[in-house]
Amino acid sequence: MSFGPLEIILIIAVIALIFGAKKLPELGKGLGQGIKEFKRETHHKDDVTDVPSRPLDPVTATPVTPVSDPVSERR
Repeated sequence: MSFGPLEIILIIAVIALIFGAKKLPELGKGLGQGIKEFKRETHHKDDVTDVPSRPLDPVTATPVTPVSDPVSERR
């Protein structure tokens, strides 16, 4: 699906009618900043480390600490 020049002009005209001429520069600036931020974050490579998973309590959704076996007394 591609847009021709007539469709693009129609979309721009509808946006101008909805938001008004005063808000269009602000919308364009915000859209440009959003695209720039998105590109920067997608190209930024973080070192991802594997973190071992821990079981969660099904009721409270808090991590469950493993219960160790009690040490038996030696006589």
